[in-house]
Amino acid sequence: MAIVKMQKLSICANRKNRKGVLETLQSLGCVEIIEDGIEDENLDISDTHEARARFEKSAESFDRVLKLLASYAPEKTGALASLAGPEMVTRQKLNEVAGESSRLQSDVSAILKDDREITECRGRILKDRNQAEALVPWMNLGIPMNTEGTKTTAVLIGTVPETMTAEALLAAASKEIPEPACISAEVLSQTGEMTCVTVVCLKKDRDKVEENLRSVGFARPSQPVNAVPADAVRECEEDIRAQEERIKELEADIVSYADRREDFRIAADYYRTRAEKYRVLGTIPQSKSAFFLEGWVPADQADRIAKLLSDRYGAIVEKEDNGNEEDEPTLLANNAFSRNVEGVLASYGLPKHGRVDPTFVMSIFYVIFFGMMLSDGGYGIVMAIGCAVLLKKYPRMAEGTAKMLKLFFWCGLSTAFWGFMYGGFFGDAIDTVAKTFFGHTGDPILKPLWFEPLKDPMRLLIYCMLFGLIHLFTGLALKGYEALMNHDYVGFFSDIVSWFLFIGGLTLMLIPSDIFASIAGTKIVFPPAVNLLAKAMAIIGALTILVMSGRGRRNWGLRIALGAYDIYGVSSWLSDVLSYSRLLALGLATGVIASVINMMASMGGRSVVGVIMFIVVFILGHTLNLAINALGAYVHTNRLQFVEFFGKFYDGGGSAFRPFKAVNKYIEVKEDSSL
Repeated sequence: MAIVKMQKLSICANRKNRKGVLETLQSLGCVEIIEDGIEDENLDISDTHEARARFEKSAESFDRVLKLLASYAPEKTGALASLAGPEMVTRQKLNEVAGESSRLQSDVSAILKDDREITECRGRILKDRNQAEALVPWMNLGIPMNTEGTKTTAVLIGTVPETMTAEALLAAASKEIPEPACISAEVLSQTGEMTCVTVVCLKKDRDKVEENLRSVGFARPSQPVNAVPADAVRECEEDIRAQEERIKELEADIVSYADRREDFRIAADYYRTRAEKYRVLGTIPQSKSAFFLEGWVPADQADRIAKLLSDRYGAIVEKEDNGNEEDEPTLLANNAFSRNVEGVLASYGLPKHGRVDPTFVMSIFYVIFFGMMLSDGGYGIVMAIGCAVLLKKYPRMAEGTAKMLKLFFWCGLSTAFWGFMYGGFFGDAIDTVAKTFFGHTGDPILKPLWFEPLKDPMRLLIYCMLFGLIHLFTGLALKGYEALMNHDYVGFFSDIVSWFLFIGGLTLMLIPSDIFASIAGTKIVFPPAVNLLAKAMAIIGALTILVMSGRGRRNWGLRIALGAYDIYGVSSWLSDVLSYSRLLALGLATGVIASVINMMASMGGRSVVGVIMFIVVFILGHTLNLAINALGAYVHTNRLQFVEFFGKFYDGGGSAFRPFKAVNKYIEVKEDSSL
C-alpha cells in the first residue's frame, strides 16, 4: 500500500559517450527519461529520424519473415503456448546475433523476395484460370479468336445475348443481302445468357452483315486470344502447372530458413530496441562537447545509477529536488497478494504522489466480493486449480497475465469459501447424484456452514448491505487518512468525521425501525441510550456538514445553502448501499442456474444412457455457467470498486512510470547482475 518515492536525476557527460550512457540506462530499465525537461537555445538536438526509421523498417522486415515462417513452417506448440512468455536469451547471444546482422538481413531479403515471387506466381495462376474459364465456351472454335478473314472472306466471331439457332442467326445475318447470299453461320456453344457464334461472309458484305448482327445484340469478345481456344487453354494449364511447381520450390526455400527462427526473433527485438534508443537520442539536448538529460528513478536506486554512470563514463550526476510531486511518475509497491490488482487499479487511474494507494484495501474487498458473487465451492476449486496449474507450467508468462491469473486464483479460493458457507458445490450436484444414482432421500449431504441464500434471501440481503456500508466507510476512512497525512485537521473533522457521525447515526436509527424489521424479518430493539446516541450522532453530523461544507465561502447564506446541498447527498449513500444487492443477485443466479443444470442432467435416470447424458450435460452446462457468471462477477466487482468505493475518496490522475528500456516482443535478455 505504497507509492515508490522517485528521485530526479540530472546527467551531464561527454558527447562521445551519449550512446554508451543510453545503452546502459536502457539495459537497466529503471530510468524514465524526461524528454522535454531541458530548454536552452545554446543547445541543439540531433536529427535521428532517418536512423530510427531504418531500424524500425528492419524490425518490421524480421516480423514479416517470422509470420511467413509461421505460415509455411508452423512450430509445434500447444493451445496455451502464448502463456509461455518471451524466450530467455543471454546478452552474449544477443551480441552474437547483432554481430551477424548483415547476414541475417540478407536472409530476410531473400525470404521476402521469395514471398513476392510466390505472390506473382499466384497472380499468374489466377489470371490463367480466369482466362481458361473464359475460353471454355469457345472450345469448338478451330481458328484463332482474333481471325479477321481471308483475301475474299470476312470472319465475324462474337456473342449474341440470347439463345439462338444457327438458322435464326443465318436469317438475321442475311437480311437485305442480295441473293445469292454467300454467308455461313455456326453456333459454337450456348448458355442461358448468351450464344457464341461464328459468321463467315464475303468481304464486300461484311459491313452490312455486321450491322445485321448488331441489331440482334452481336458483340465481339472483349479479350480475344491470338490462338485457337483449345490450344490457349492447354497453354494456360501448362503455365499453371509450371507456376505451382515454382511456388513449391520457393516455399521449400523459405522453409529452409526455419532453423534461423530464433536468430530472427532476437534480431527483430535488437533492431526494435535500437530504434527506441535513437528515438530518445533525438530528444537529448547537447553542445559540441557534452550532452544533458534528466530522468526519474526510484529513489532507492538513484545512488547506484549515479555511481555506475560516473565510474563508467565520467558523467556528472546530480540529484534534484522533486519540486511539484504531482509531476512524478507513479510506481506502486505492494505485497505479493495485493499487487495482483494493480492492473485493475491502473485501468481506472493510478494515484498521484502524496495520495493514498488503495491497492491493498481494494484487493481484500475485491476478492471477497468476487467470491460472494460466484459463490460455488466447485467453481472456486476449478478456478483456483486451473490458475495454479497455468502459473506453475508457465513461470515466465507476461507480468500482466501472471498478475491476472494470480488474482483469479485468490478469487477462486474466495469463491470456494463462500460456496461452502452457502452450501453450494456445482449447485446441488452432490445431492442430485446421490438421489438419482444411489436412491438417497434423506437430508442434504452437503449442508451450508452458514446458511442457504435460496431459502433465506432477505437475510443475505441484509449482510450484503452491511458489507457495502463497511466498504463505503473504508473508502471514507482512506479519505480521512489523506486529510491527516496532509495535516488538514479541519477537513478531517468537517468532511470525514461528520459523515461518519451522520451516516452512522442514521443507520443506528434505521435498525430498530419497522422498515428494517420488514426486510430482516425480525425486530431489533436497542436500549434507550443507544437510540439517544444515534440521534445525537446524526444531529451533530448533519449540523457539522451544514455549517462546515461551505467553509471556504464568507457569505453565510451561501455557506448554509452549500451545506444543505451536501446533506441532500445522503441519498447517494442510500443508492450506493443498495448497489451491493448485486452480491445477492449474482450469487443466487449462480446457484439457481447450477441447480437447473443438475436437474436437466439427471432427467435420463439411472440407466447407462442416463449416466452418459448426466456427464455430458453436467460438464457443458457447468462450464458455460462458470464462464458467464465468472465474467459477471468480474464486471460487477470492478463496478463496486470504481463507482461506489472510489467515488468516496479516489480520483486517480497519476501517470505510470515508463522507464527507458529494451523494447522486446519475442525475447527477454538475461542481464549481467553486475550492472
